[in-house]
Amino acid sequence: MSNRLWFAQALLPGGWERDVRFTIASGLITQVETGTSRASEDEAHAIAIPGLPNLHSHAFQRAMAGLAETRGPENDSFWTWREIMYRFVARLDPGQFEAIAAMAFAEMLESGSTRVGEFHYLHHAPDGTPYADPAEMSVRVAAAAALTGIGLTLLPVFYAHSAFGGAPPKPMQRRFIHDTEGFSRLLESARNSVSELGDAIVGIAPHSLRAVTPDELSRVAQFAGDAPIHIHVAEQTKEVEDCIAWSGRRPVQWLLDNADVDGRWCLVHATHMTADETHALARSKAVAGLCPITEANLGDGIFLAPEFIAGGGRFGVGSDSNVLIDAAEELRLLEYGQRLTRGGRNILAAVEGQSTGGSLYRAALSGGAQALGVRCAGLQTGASADIVSLNPRHPALAGRNADEILDSLIFAARGGAIDRVWRRGQITVQNGHHIARERIVERYRKVLAGIAA
Repeated sequence: MSNRLWFAQALLPGGWERDVRFTIASGLITQVETGTSRASEDEAHAIAIPGLPNLHSHAFQRAMAGLAETRGPENDSFWTWREIMYRFVARLDPGQFEAIAAMAFAEMLESGSTRVGEFHYLHHAPDGTPYADPAEMSVRVAAAAALTGIGLTLLPVFYAHSAFGGAPPKPMQRRFIHDTEGFSRLLESARNSVSELGDAIVGIAPHSLRAVTPDELSRVAQFAGDAPIHIHVAEQTKEVEDCIAWSGRRPVQWLLDNADVDGRWCLVHATHMTADETHALARSKAVAGLCPITEANLGDGIFLAPEFIAGGGRFGVGSDSNVLIDAAEELRLLEYGQRLTRGGRNILAAVEGQSTGGSLYRAALSGGAQALGVRCAGLQTGASADIVSLNPRHPALAGRNADEILDSLIFAARGGAIDRVWRRGQITVQNGHHIARERIVERYRKVLAGIAA
């Protein structure tokens, strides 16, 4: 059984084309025709772009968005925010977690993200006791993905220590903690939990250099095989200082010197790097996982994007803490952060005459797909039919063509620019809203009311 979608304009891997027909079967694009007239059996739309990967998410944090915006003690920072997060996560049971994840995933689809990398570290019961199924919470992630239809790259997190050098975990971290044997069992069960999703991928995520020892990092990396490996690194200056005190080297430098970092790896944030680290990371072919909204919210800093890109570096974007889920805003803030710190415009367009929006979108599509283990991405034969339809009647898109569309989507549009989203050829978003939004929101509201009670 196949269906056909026809678009007046579509962004293909080779560029924009007009009068494009996609034939879709078994969730994949099986044929792409360009310069073809619309047939009576075609479902017709105006503008198609590929769905964007969201390479880094902690879904449960969606429910605490807005709860950490009251001034704390002197030097309020990421580290004080983390204490609020620890207190919040202690309250969640599996059903509540699933409802929150479904809300986050639905909003991702509504913003044009069609696959998520769920950096998943909430494993155990509130007292730290493992569930009967060690992957109980991974099962809940898979259920939320199944309900919403989003593509899932599940990244179970190995978390064993509270600080560099193998410091014992703190009581507030007890829901996250494994030894390597327990983590191996978790991975096996997690792989089973996503098996019915069709194209789900399971990678691994050593949480950070402060949460694993060198021996543990080496061992759990072996569990990945060819699958993605994600790690937080160099997000905060304190982390850099603590890493130097422990090892004599900065976090990215230590990781590149001591692990086989290659194209499987995604270094999330990598905010605080020297020029040498930046160029070395670019040469490694690993992806930099950038989360500009969260990095701004937490006061992390600004990534050295122009230098990294000039060195051939690859990047993607993620929603991380999910304080605001908006794929275009991630790209907009990535560029605007560079403009504010460098005093110029169109910083991340590499050459004169190049579209900044087009450059950002293409790079985030390619880098995000690599980081999430997707071998064939974009609107091409053999790829998953993950298609975003833009609303040509949106004021920001009026009269726009080719990369002007991406520039206007990222820098000039707000709500309403995305009309429909297909995931594996199935409609998930219609008229700008997830098709199950009312049910998902109602369940989410009940969960938050219960947590607040």
